[in-house]
Amino acid sequence: MFNDEEDEYYEGNFNEDLERFEKSLKGETVGFIDSDRLEAIIDHYLINSQYHKANLCAERGMQHFPYNMLFKLRKAQAISATGQLKEALNLLAQVEKIELPTCEFLLTKASIFSQLRDSKTAIKFFQEALKVSEPEDKDEIFLDLAMEFENLSEYNQAIEVLHDAIKYNPNNEAAIYEIAFCYDQINEYEKAIQCYSNFIDENPYSFTAWYNLGNAYSKLEDWDQAIWAYEFCVAINEEFSPAYFNLGNAFLSQDKFQLSIDHFEKCMELDGEDGLALCYVGECHEQLGNYDLARHYYHRSIEFFPELPEAWLGLGIVSDLEGKTNEGIILIQKAINLDPTNGSFYHVLAGAFEKIEEWANAENAYLLAMELDPNNEEIVCDYIEFLIDLERILDAKYFMENMEIPENLILITDLIKVNLYWILNRKQEAINLLINCIIEDEEKSKELFTLYPNLKNEQKIVDLFSN
Repeated sequence: MFNDEEDEYYEGNFNEDLERFEKSLKGETVGFIDSDRLEAIIDHYLINSQYHKANLCAERGMQHFPYNMLFKLRKAQAISATGQLKEALNLLAQVEKIELPTCEFLLTKASIFSQLRDSKTAIKFFQEALKVSEPEDKDEIFLDLAMEFENLSEYNQAIEVLHDAIKYNPNNEAAIYEIAFCYDQINEYEKAIQCYSNFIDENPYSFTAWYNLGNAYSKLEDWDQAIWAYEFCVAINEEFSPAYFNLGNAFLSQDKFQLSIDHFEKCMELDGEDGLALCYVGECHEQLGNYDLARHYYHRSIEFFPELPEAWLGLGIVSDLEGKTNEGIILIQKAINLDPTNGSFYHVLAGAFEKIEEWANAENAYLLAMELDPNNEEIVCDYIEFLIDLERILDAKYFMENMEIPENLILITDLIKVNLYWILNRKQEAINLLINCIIEDEEKSKELFTLYPNLKNEQKIVDLFSN
């Protein structure tokens, strides 16, 4: 290690060397620069992304020191950064004929194959580099290796590699984020929770781990636990705005609208106003019945993000709630134009058309909503209720008996059929079907009374439940 005086001496000499080389690029004669100093100049250029100058300096080294393969390696690194990948591989092949591959050589080769989108070959060279790397470098190599597995959609392999990265460096935040991404891709949120919990046991002050733990709970819609994790995150790092944003979302999902507003505002206090956060604040005020404030925030959101469909939808909903449904429909259709594949937007549109008794338009919107979002039980329930209100009971029955039912909707659709059979005076069929639902999931089957409160008055149905 250099002491302070040696550091000052080295820095001064390096600056002189750099100045001399810069003059040589302008045609001045500057004399001899030894190989170590040329290498330092090249490294300076590479670190600062000055690849053309790094290439010129490497060529100078190749001319003056033809047997030093380091300059060919550096030239390969410089030109690969500018997209000259095949030329870089040719240079590496020349190096390999003379010298045994070093870790840096193998990493350079892996990086080039990664740029060529040949992840399988990149993986091979990253794995070879790991065998000869120093312990302090392994976590970053593991991280690069994991990215190649992700490129091949081999997320389980990537997760294994990322765990290795964290073993070598528990503070590698990029590896922590990548694990979250991989678990997201394979929908293994419980495993993500276990992973982050184990990590937090060893590293309780890692705010990024608490943040990712909160995200995993959010994916499971376990809002209480998500809030718990996010609050630990901001207790450790009060300036981490993404956690405040996600806290706002979590409280919004729990219908805790004022708490949601407070956290979105804290996020914007740290990061400045944001179109999406403003939109969510507007939604909170809409839910609180503060329609003027809701409209104000939706408009501010649109100023930041003119094509944010959720803000236009919010304006349409507010207009509808204020009795200006025709105006609201125009705004809702604007949202649909911006996001034509969002089933929930058509669901809102259907409700608006239903309100002004445009039955055909309402039905078309319901059918489009179900086509785009077939797993949404609320849309199915509202459509059947729409048909019942129009006294089209047989149409509702025919639809329910012939629709393709996603697995997650089997129970809820059976509950809808129970109500239809009851209305059609096919009461024994209704009871038999409800018995099957109760056997499958009694607690979920109690949603029948939420969907159709009138059935609470039917003693034969009430008696089927244990309590």
